[in-house]
Amino acid sequence: MRLAATTLGITVAALWVGVLVSAGGAVYCTFRARQLFIELEQLDTQRDNLDIQWGQLQLEQSAWSSHALVESVAGKKLHMSMPAPKDIVVVYP
Repeated sequence: MRLAATTLGITVAALWVGVLVSAGGAVYCTFRARQLFIELEQLDTQRDNLDIQWGQLQLEQSAWSSHALVESVAGKKLHMSMPAPKDIVVVYP
């Protein structure tokens, strides 16, 4: 009878330890899931900001590459001009 009581006591103790360990694991998993969710939200915000910057860079690139702007910069800053038609020489092979 004493052996059965000892075995029952060990089994109950082992079950309590199992319950405590599983409760600790559940708490840790919940905490880690919250951490990962916060990190995901931060990465989403960073991605959105980078998308905005990318759109702004595309607009800036299209503005800087317009024909009128290139011609204006070439004329004002580089002192370039279109040659007169009589100065154009066409070379044929």
